[in-house]
Amino acid sequence: MFMSIRELAIWSMALGAIAAVGMVRLADLVARPTMARAQGVAYHLTVFMLVLVLSGVATQLWPALAERQLQAAQVLAGPICVGLSNFWIHGWLNAAQRDGFMSSALRISAVLLPLGGAACLGFPEAQRLPLAMAFSLLGGILTLWLTVRAWLWGDRLAPLMVAGCALTLPAIGGMYAIALGHPELGLPAHIGFALCALLSNGLTGFVLWRRDRHEWRTRRVDGAPSQLDPVTKVHSGINLVRKLVTAQRRRRHTRRNGAVLAILVFDIERIAAQAGANGVNEMFICIASRIQRQVGVVNPVGRYYERCFVSLVESIQSPAWLRTLGLRVATSLRRPMNVVTGTGERIEIRADVGVGVVHLSRGHADVEDILHDAQRMAEAARGMRSRAAILDPATGEVVPVEQANLGPRRHNHARLMADAL
Repeated sequence: MFMSIRELAIWSMALGAIAAVGMVRLADLVARPTMARAQGVAYHLTVFMLVLVLSGVATQLWPALAERQLQAAQVLAGPICVGLSNFWIHGWLNAAQRDGFMSSALRISAVLLPLGGAACLGFPEAQRLPLAMAFSLLGGILTLWLTVRAWLWGDRLAPLMVAGCALTLPAIGGMYAIALGHPELGLPAHIGFALCALLSNGLTGFVLWRRDRHEWRTRRVDGAPSQLDPVTKVHSGINLVRKLVTAQRRRRHTRRNGAVLAILVFDIERIAAQAGANGVNEMFICIASRIQRQVGVVNPVGRYYERCFVSLVESIQSPAWLRTLGLRVATSLRRPMNVVTGTGERIEIRADVGVGVVHLSRGHADVEDILHDAQRMAEAARGMRSRAAILDPATGEVVPVEQANLGPRRHNHARLMADAL
């Protein structure tokens, strides 16, 4: 593949910028190693290799590279890169909790795309690159569509991810056109394709970093000494109500199943007597952190008033998921917490909590009624062994979530119930 000096310079600058973003993420990984950061570094590495192979820079760097080996790498690069991206974005979107179709589509595509790329190698040489491009673009279109769905469901970072996915399509299509040796591609086309690849990598890397940072903050707070006001760690009551109102308007169009959770903290005076005001504040911060981890960073958590936290889970797979969600939150909040008293002593406390779960069905309900019902069930949950209550749709009674008639039980419900009880 022949490249002019200008084309080589354009793609070299694009690769340099992609590598720079990857190095920043690598430094972040070394400083605070987590699986999410490792996946972020791996994402930038796969994008770098994709651009290196398809743009033609690899041929200029290694002229002795056999044409057959180069074409095999070009055929596999796109499907593997898109497949890995779909695997990683599955966790980023919290797809397992949000939507069964979204979760299955991303998981299946993450497996089928690399397999499809390998299958392309069995076709005649002239058909391999066009087929690989088709697989890659279909995978990219699927990712774009699912991130648009997440945007419509209220994901705050999804619009930037949508932009990144949209830019990926012309970048992949253009680079495969370059690999195919399309005769009409001039310098402006190379600039456009390189810019799409660069911006896509930058936007996607940014939203991966933002969500990872949010998750890191929720983990950092749990059990660690902190002088921060607990109100500053989550949404205020007013902001939370606004989010609920906005979400209810949006749900009139999406008609998704969702949930609102109210978590009431009882017997605060007992904690204050044990740990003082500082210990109570740390307990509240830890509670907010644990709630956020269980509902996922895509769902807002707010402090409605001093002893009441509320979370909006705008999209769930099915009503049966509420059983799992309620038990997870209740079990997490009942675990011991390490706090520091006013005298500097570290002690272990257990919060007395009740979790109320309200199913947001496809119908409309006023936000005031939703919050009232959630708090009413949280009050009732204090007298239940699992400390999680919901309105049974069959009887209309407030019952423990593990006893509610919410649909078929998943295989892990028994374990979660045992942990909660």
